[in-house]
Amino acid sequence: MEELRQQVLILYLASSALDTPVVGWSVYDGTGRTEPMSADADEPPYKTGVAAMRDGWRLIQLSQLIPPYPGEEFTTSYQRYECVFEKLVPR
Repeated sequence: MEELRQQVLILYLASSALDTPVVGWSVYDGTGRTEPMSADADEPPYKTGVAAMRDGWRLIQLSQLIPPYPGEEFTTSYQRYECVFEKLVPR
């Protein structure tokens, strides 16, 4: 039986729609083949969440759509539209 390891891709999108541009990302590789680091690439691995799904990534979590509190509409904080993807690959 083939051993599988998980790869995780976290994409932050411009809005809650999966076909909007990626504005931030993180990659984690449970296979040990690569060791990505923060800010090691200028371009995202995919242009949109849909592009990642077309390449075999499985969407496992979308961000909650929580409206801002009145008066806080333009406050900056965390990246709001986080999508978590996974791919199971041979070791």
